[in-house]
Amino acid sequence: MEMKLYNQQGSEVGSVTLNDKLFGAEPRPHVVHQYVVNYLANQRQGNASTKGRAEVAGGGAKPWRQKGTGRARAGTNRSPIWKGGGTTFGPQPRCYYNRFPKAMKRLAQISAFSDKAQSERVKVVDKLDLSEIKTKEMRKVLEDLGLAEKKCLILDEGINQNLVLSVRNIERVKYCRAALANTYDIIDADIVLFTKAGLDKAEEVFTS
Repeated sequence: MEMKLYNQQGSEVGSVTLNDKLFGAEPRPHVVHQYVVNYLANQRQGNASTKGRAEVAGGGAKPWRQKGTGRARAGTNRSPIWKGGGTTFGPQPRCYYNRFPKAMKRLAQISAFSDKAQSERVKVVDKLDLSEIKTKEMRKVLEDLGLAEKKCLILDEGINQNLVLSVRNIERVKYCRAALANTYDIIDADIVLFTKAGLDKAEEVFTS
């Protein structure tokens, strides 16, 4: 699959050929869905906690005698039906982590990349070199590339501290090293913007 290659000023400077193993596969929506469900579950901290009747303060003496008061029977003020009593079947700390098969994870990544490429939502730029850490300069680059209003995932390779720090305050723009891209971020973005180095690294990692 042929793709136009741009410079960071938005001018076309050539073309690149996308690897069909990564960008030409048939998307598998059901695998992507399973991956996303698993990924989001693994992000949960599982810290929600409530106290049962054995854990709340109080209890001890019976509030009043069993008979003769005209009121309902009560054995403890820690009962769930009392104000300040314990919670019945409330959430407890737990781990939501589930392992996801490596082969299915790779298939989901390839499906996500292929879907983006086949729907023309992949863009390749030769490099992203910023002279200094400047959000305004990065916004100008995105405008020149026609991505100012898009939710964009930038995939690069190597250490590019100026780029990392320049995009962190731009809403709807996320930076990631190409080799570490995950399916959730790929499908969440409107456009996947590769640098040439990032594209080469992605093809090396995800097709080997």
